[in-house]
Amino acid sequence: LLLLVAVVAVSAFIRRVLPSSAPFRQKIPVNSMLPEFGNTEKLQWATWEGSPPNGAVSIYNNYEERIDYVCKVGCHSGFYNPSKGPYCHYPDKKKEHRSSSFEVLVNEDNFEILEWKEGSYGSVPQNSVRTCSSEEMYVGKNKYGLGKVDPKSRLFYLPWEGKEYCYKKYEVLTQMKADKDLISDVRYHTNQATILKAPPKTLQSSTTVNHGLSDVTKTVSLTKTTTDERRWDISSSVTFGVRTTIKTGIPGIVEGNIEINAETTHTFSGGNTWTEEISHSVSIQLTVPPNHSCTVKMVGYQYRMDIPFTARLKRTYEDGETRSVIMTGTYHGVQVGEIRAEVERCKPLPRS
Repeated sequence: LLLLVAVVAVSAFIRRVLPSSAPFRQKIPVNSMLPEFGNTEKLQWATWEGSPPNGAVSIYNNYEERIDYVCKVGCHSGFYNPSKGPYCHYPDKKKEHRSSSFEVLVNEDNFEILEWKEGSYGSVPQNSVRTCSSEEMYVGKNKYGLGKVDPKSRLFYLPWEGKEYCYKKYEVLTQMKADKDLISDVRYHTNQATILKAPPKTLQSSTTVNHGLSDVTKTVSLTKTTTDERRWDISSSVTFGVRTTIKTGIPGIVEGNIEINAETTHTFSGGNTWTEEISHSVSIQLTVPPNHSCTVKMVGYQYRMDIPFTARLKRTYEDGETRSVIMTGTYHGVQVGEIRAEVERCKPLPRS
């Protein structure tokens, strides 16, 4: 009964009732570094700074014949419209509230595919845009404008002329699921690289003992396997679980300088880290004096490098559509190199 009264109350303000808007794709950028739960870095809430940022997510409000922008105060989503001043209008506790301190939803580089999908009685489709992590609230709209969907109360709430109105049927903003990512055209800015060289480390050793009365000469061979690690951290979010392929050369330290080897292709799922087992071998001819022991060590240096890079990220969505964007990131590499053999000073054997 209360719900019916609210709907009737809305009709008192209505000049005409238009059909619900058809689902749309908004191919629509951002200064906030605080992505909300369930969103990527390309779809973010940006702090209001006096005008809608480039890429602000909006709808055409057919009923009001104007463009409204998606905004929120706390976990409560609503609308911003320039004609109503620098405020976000949002519903809460049976009233329409407005605040000059708010956030707007932006889709940086028009990268994410956004769609409005139908919902009712608190239901929300998969991949719906959530307003915050502390409460389960979602961005919604109906024929009259933007508001919020609260699954707990099973309703959509609309701010309207000082009051909050509720509806059982509505649409929810969703972002299409990514199917795969391709990172290519990688350019490393080696002039901005940071390289750290750790002290030499013994990787393997061997001791030869000569109990005889004359010199013993032998060839000592040492082998050790180490793990090199490569990780590409990128500014654009790569969705966990989505298959990511990167085509790039691998930076490495050669005689103290960075060199990029030939381009190869690597595929990841759930991260951008690639490890490789590297086998190192050294051999040395060793002469051991009588009644002495001599130790040969395999010594290497571990390098850590951080190299900024730019690349192209091409994302394929589950419907087959693709989007591309130029992205920045940092390559982190861990490498063991400069392997060599060292012979320690031979020691006389204790007298038996």
